[in-house]
Amino acid sequence: MSDLEAFFSPRVVAVLGASTDPSKWGNWVARGALEGKAARRVHLVNRRPGQIDGHALLPSLAGIDDAELAVVVVPEPHLEASVDEALAAGARALVVITAGLGETGAAGRVREQALAARVRAAGARMLGPNCIGVFDGATRLRISSNDYPSGPVGLISQSGNLSLELGLLLERVGLGLSRFASVGNQADVTLPELIEHLAGHEGTAVIAIYAEDVADGRAFVAAAAATTRRKPVVLLTSGRSDAGARGAASHTGALVSDDAVIAAACRAAGVVRVDSPGGLIDACHAMVRAPLARGRRVFVLGDGGGHCANAADLVTSAGLEVPAFSDALVAQLREGLDVVGGLSNPVDLVGGGSDDFSDLSRMTRDALSGGEADAVLVTGYFGGYAVYSDHYREAEPLEARRLAALQAEFRAPVVVHSMFADDAGGATLREAGLATFARIEQAVGALRSLVSAGEAPLPPAAASKPAPSPPLGVRPDYADARALLEAAGVPFGAGAVATTADEAVTVAGRLGLYPATLKAVDPDLLHKSDVGGVRVGLPDAAALHAAATAMLERLAPRRLFVEATADASEGLELVVGARRDARFGAVALVGLGGVLVEVLRDSALSLAPVTAREAERMLRSLRGAALLDGVRGRPAVDVAAAARTLVVLSEVAAAHPEITEIEINPLLVSPRGCVALDARAIVEDA
Repeated sequence: MSDLEAFFSPRVVAVLGASTDPSKWGNWVARGALEGKAARRVHLVNRRPGQIDGHALLPSLAGIDDAELAVVVVPEPHLEASVDEALAAGARALVVITAGLGETGAAGRVREQALAARVRAAGARMLGPNCIGVFDGATRLRISSNDYPSGPVGLISQSGNLSLELGLLLERVGLGLSRFASVGNQADVTLPELIEHLAGHEGTAVIAIYAEDVADGRAFVAAAAATTRRKPVVLLTSGRSDAGARGAASHTGALVSDDAVIAAACRAAGVVRVDSPGGLIDACHAMVRAPLARGRRVFVLGDGGGHCANAADLVTSAGLEVPAFSDALVAQLREGLDVVGGLSNPVDLVGGGSDDFSDLSRMTRDALSGGEADAVLVTGYFGGYAVYSDHYREAEPLEARRLAALQAEFRAPVVVHSMFADDAGGATLREAGLATFARIEQAVGALRSLVSAGEAPLPPAAASKPAPSPPLGVRPDYADARALLEAAGVPFGAGAVATTADEAVTVAGRLGLYPATLKAVDPDLLHKSDVGGVRVGLPDAAALHAAATAMLERLAPRRLFVEATADASEGLELVVGARRDARFGAVALVGLGGVLVEVLRDSALSLAPVTAREAERMLRSLRGAALLDGVRGRPAVDVAAAARTLVVLSEVAAAHPEITEIEINPLLVSPRGCVALDARAIVEDA
């Protein structure tokens, strides 16, 4: 039953734990199930006799063999017995609302896993436990405490109360749910499976997700990436903090938070991420009523200077563009206008537009047909003119329909901010087919979601192959990390290990390393420069011998490493690293590096391994990316060489699951290539 259809369109529903007490879950769920009794048979089970809404309670499911969907809402001590009863009655799908298992600790998780195994062994599937239920708008299946409005949005949520709020918010904008599933503890049916199911559901236009734990992150990315090619996916998560950096031992670990990993995963899968329940609804509202944008250029059109100026500022702040129009388009827009506040974008009609509002659609057509805009934002009073006259009452909805027709014709979104969005005028605009919002920041956020969803997800990198390299020890030091990366193709300067000051001098002389750099090599010295474990530019044998002697006496490292001092005069220092995330696996990072890496906090992330194209995109996305091309007379550096190193390191991280953190810091990038000046690796349980 891989399609999970029995959870949403069963012919028979059995509720185990139905209660006549109106204050209990068993009563709320039973009454919800009875709402669909015209479409299916409903069995209500409780050992005590009674009835709910005239429907008699059964003492058990004995004699029943077609209980396709079973809802279990019994007290926790009776859970396993009730599940066995449901399976014996032919249940193919079980919704376990009962709580008190995996969320309580290790013992509860063991019990929960055993329950899931029991269900799967019987050829059935289980949603939950600790969930609020399911809903299907088309079949009028309601297994929950409250009702939901019907509509085109598929919802998956780990919070019951939040799902109820989202339903109410959708209803306010004339939308509702196609299907809803509460995942609970995901003991059996998982978030990725539900994404795949809704991807194939014809009645679902957009998938909305609230997740507190995606569990298998790579499965989530795979399912979402396959889905976003067909319909948009919007994600709201909780816990957006730097908690993932606690205890991180490397610079990379300190910069890779849980929130940053989720953002990288969403970018890889083409998922639109929002930061509030309202933002989730705004994105869904826009995606249902407007096509996805094919670019970032926005035409801002309004009937007041203040609205136009604020809209333009917010659009720009959202990372979108408000491009100045060409002289030819400006002349075209000016035709027939007596009064105008500005026509170069934003366009301010200052009340001087046509009496039938048709300048809105005329200008929209001009901008879209001329190829100078990818989306249109109408802002201001539109939606409120109907109160002035019968003429406006007829003209306004007609113009709204013309705008909706244009967005269909050009496959470009037309989003409206109206100060009357919450009134009858706003409803009129929405009924015409326009995504309409009461606050300008809502409209801009919705536009940004349409742009993000319209951008192609990142092409996945080819599966990485383990790099031919010596194995890392359980406590690798710089020399070990360097050997691993160098064998994989990362460029390092000449150098070698030494254990005594005399040996350091011998190595430097044999390899011609002067001026030399000396490093204390020990797994306990992750940040060597902070404790004086690095000496740079030692000019001769005497200076090297003295530095090595002092370093050995003061730090007592496992060994030393001597290498040539790199010329950093024309170079830029980067950090290139990866950290293994518990849910998403290896995550690659690049940022402005050196000793100030955590102060600058200018970095970009992606799931590893990365392609050369993605590596360069990451580099170009840095706030300090202008440094790559040279500033203040400094030459441009070899970006392609830096990207290649990031690709190699990401492949090493992906191919070695025992590595929890690995980084090169700094990676010195010059006009002639790059060279790794330091490296570190941390192995699991080391």
